[in-house]
Amino acid sequence: MPIYIVATPIGNLGDISERAIETLKSVDLIAAEDTRHSRKLLQHFDIETPMISLHEHNEKIKSEKIFELIEQGKSVAIISDAGTPLVSDPGYPLVHEAQERNIDVIPIPGPCAAITALSASGLPSDRFIFEGFLSAKQNARIKKLEEFLYETRTMIFYESPHRILEALKDMRTVFGDDRYVVVARELTKLYETIHGDSLDHLIQWMEEDPHQQAGEFVVLITGVEKVKTDSVAEEDEKILKILLEELSVKQASQLAAKITGKKKNILYEMALGLENK
Repeated sequence: MPIYIVATPIGNLGDISERAIETLKSVDLIAAEDTRHSRKLLQHFDIETPMISLHEHNEKIKSEKIFELIEQGKSVAIISDAGTPLVSDPGYPLVHEAQERNIDVIPIPGPCAAITALSASGLPSDRFIFEGFLSAKQNARIKKLEEFLYETRTMIFYESPHRILEALKDMRTVFGDDRYVVVARELTKLYETIHGDSLDHLIQWMEEDPHQQAGEFVVLITGVEKVKTDSVAEEDEKILKILLEELSVKQASQLAAKITGKKKNILYEMALGLENK
């Protein structure tokens, strides 16, 4: 029997699909991230299927139980607290193991906060990266953000209400005052807000209205404009090659910029190309 990966609403209950309801009613068991939270959803749609919890602290043990049930001919659905399971939620080890065991895994698509925010952000959506939650520790958070300093694609992060302001300030430290960022909070809910501005103005707006710091957040950062590396001279490339023998791409491009006077983002693009050859 298969495992169903069922997307559930991220706020508005009307966003659940008929197929999702039918699946949750027909399976023998629902594995939920938080059974107390999901019970409200099931009760709303008169779904009486029994549940077990499946979260990061018990996933290994519960996965074995799920595989035993499947071997007995039972079907199982996986749901998270909201949105599409496995996207910054538990479930990956289970699904990976299921694929290894040749168990059918059937997705029941539906809401996803990252894609919902991207679609309404006004930022480029043809190429983007999703990074989930940043670290709760400031030093680790800044170090991770620095990896995307010259990223050309739209960057998508999740953030919690008690860290949103600190995260935005760290983004300002890394990307500068003027980088355009969109915050989307409480998507599909009563106080849904999608607001974009420069990081400096965005932080000021949020500090002036503490209500804007409440809720679950998706943060979308504009990527830098892609540069042409053909503007880098042959001599610059030689310098980069030498530096890359001892330094990281970021360190090499920063030092090369000091040596040559060329822009760091141009040299960073070339360094990436040289590193991947």
